[in-house]
Amino acid sequence: MKVFRGLPNAESRAPCALTIGNFDGVHLGHQALLAQVREAAGRFGLDAAVMTFEPHPREFFAQLLGKPEIAPARIANLRDKLQSLTNAGIDRVIVEHFGSHFAALSPQDFIEKILVQGLHVRWLMVGDDFCFGARRAGNLQTLIEAGREHGFEVHSMPTVTNAGVRISSSAVRAALAAGDLQLARQLLGHSYAITGHVVHGKKLGRTIGFPTLNMRVGHKRPALSGIFVVQVHGLAAQPLPAVASLGVRPTVDDSGRVLLETHLLDFQGDCYGKLLRVEFLKKLRDEEKYVDLPTLTAAIARDADQARAYFAQNGGFAISATDRI
Repeated sequence: MKVFRGLPNAESRAPCALTIGNFDGVHLGHQALLAQVREAAGRFGLDAAVMTFEPHPREFFAQLLGKPEIAPARIANLRDKLQSLTNAGIDRVIVEHFGSHFAALSPQDFIEKILVQGLHVRWLMVGDDFCFGARRAGNLQTLIEAGREHGFEVHSMPTVTNAGVRISSSAVRAALAAGDLQLARQLLGHSYAITGHVVHGKKLGRTIGFPTLNMRVGHKRPALSGIFVVQVHGLAAQPLPAVASLGVRPTVDDSGRVLLETHLLDFQGDCYGKLLRVEFLKKLRDEEKYVDLPTLTAAIARDADQARAYFAQNGGFAISATDRI
């Protein structure tokens, strides 16, 4: 899969079947849409392409208003989003920077400069509630009329449901915020996971008997937080059992920086720089601030014991249908 930051150069602008969206989480609804894009691309001899945005448009407008707290929590980092799009068989991804210039494009300019000239769209699919352009002035009907003028087909994707409930990124966020990893799995089609490189930390964990693998979380508002039973992919032939904390570490750090800290239950080795995937299996509790390190250490010990009990009950590890980095 080819990834472009912004529009491809002239030599790379092959005609494409395209869909547009944030694709946060690439849930089952997204996957159904992507399957149709891939089918159309094969049928017409086109590249299957996705245009997505960084940052999320709602993050941009929240910052513009000076209210970052109203931006949606992030389900996936860009690496995991791109991997999900690769898994879906997409040939090209255009990661468009969503800033003031892009937000100010009129619907007509978006169609002519982005879709027609920039991407050579021949077939387009969007959600039935898709809006675009400055002040969200463009909609599905705008695209249909433009398609007739510029020679590309436009199709809309109806809502995909799970037990009668609409599958959406908002529904996935709500499930993760509630710690309902089973519901999140049903909406995503796989277990929730975060991929990243192991970085050096303050080495505090090893001084209290619980060394951790540290992974930075690029966005300040992850959809998930707390203490979890997890398994780690990428260090051995099978996933390794572990317990993890995802949050701001209020007992030992007041910076507000979000970190994923994972303590492997039965593994020792140098993991710095390795690309790992942490798969979340069960939420144990919310993150807490403790009065001192001994109290924190005792809480971590209880978490590790609960994780060991979980894996003992489940045969040592839980095989994932998506065991890949």
